[in-house]
Amino acid sequence: MSPRVVLASNNAKKLAELRRILEPLVPGIEVLGLGDFPPYDEPAETEPTFEGNALIKARACLAVTGLPSLADDSGLCVDALNGMPGVLSARWSGVPKAEGGDAANNRLLLSQLSEVPPERRTARFVCVMALCTPDGREIVQDGAMTGRVLAAEHGGGGFGYDPLFAADGFDVSTAELTPADKDRISHRGKALTAMAPAIVAALT
Repeated sequence: MSPRVVLASNNAKKLAELRRILEPLVPGIEVLGLGDFPPYDEPAETEPTFEGNALIKARACLAVTGLPSLADDSGLCVDALNGMPGVLSARWSGVPKAEGGDAANNRLLLSQLSEVPPERRTARFVCVMALCTPDGREIVQDGAMTGRVLAAEHGGGGFGYDPLFAADGFDVSTAELTPADKDRISHRGKALTAMAPAIVAALT
């Protein structure tokens, strides 16, 4: 049986992205998602930091599955909004994801920045990855992608705020990049690359 790790997420697009990044780094690995297990009550993300929320999710996943569990907490930190939405990124508008939360979040962000000039729309995507293993290890790694918030949505790829974000050095949104180009510069790509040796160690 292939070595297995569980991603503590029901987000199909995030799971696909993490599989795409992780499988070349850890050959032979099988990345499972929460959809591969009976449903359980996922814990509330009550911590004020990305690290705290990632650990909450990874610990809960490990407790239910008994397998090495990987969780990420990530978000968009906008300088003109004093670092917000930050850890509140996924629920910034208050609209549940299943009811169009991504679109509502993007509309709200555009509204909040409507009078902010381009040179002050700097921002960064932040990702913190937490790995919890059955033998009690807890490893945390992070990654960031700096750039700016655009004045309108562009592109149909990615998810979340991707259509509104252009990374430094690019004239298009991250939703317009190829998966390979996005993975190479993304906050998740950087965090997962840093985490890969710990995952290998946990599975061997």
